[in-house]
Amino acid sequence: MNVLFVCLGNTCRSPIAEAILLNLIRIHQLTDWHTDSAALRDWNDGLEPQPRTLQVLRQHGLSTKHLSRMITAQDFYDNDFIFGMDESNMAELQQMANSLNPKPKCQLVLLGSYLGRKEDEIIRDPYFSKGMGGFHAAYLQIKESCENFVQQHKQHKKEL
Repeated sequence: MNVLFVCLGNTCRSPIAEAILLNLIRIHQLTDWHTDSAALRDWNDGLEPQPRTLQVLRQHGLSTKHLSRMITAQDFYDNDFIFGMDESNMAELQQMANSLNPKPKCQLVLLGSYLGRKEDEIIRDPYFSKGMGGFHAAYLQIKESCENFVQQHKQHKKEL
């Protein structure tokens, strides 16, 4: 299972998601699972995540060595799932996938759809929020979404 998380700049939401899923992969011993994250814009190419991202991860006992990178056409072929964080991310990912030939088989999914609560499925970009509140909110949404994703797909694998 290869999973890619995507957000606008790859310094807030998607590296949080990558760190959370990496931890879940370790906890559940999912040795055939891999994850990464990427950006839709090149503003932060090669940079570490936002300091508040690193802070919220540390507060939850997690860390990341991820450096921001742009999504590539190859990502659509190398991953089973590509998760966007909001409607704008999803529209752009869908447009990119539609332009590829041959058509990629990866599933493009709004990460928050794994919450099962329509009103919470958009994971808002915390970059422009003041303080840590937006980062904590995003972390909690992402964590629950990733946990639900892992549980659903671990169960599906057992049924196969």
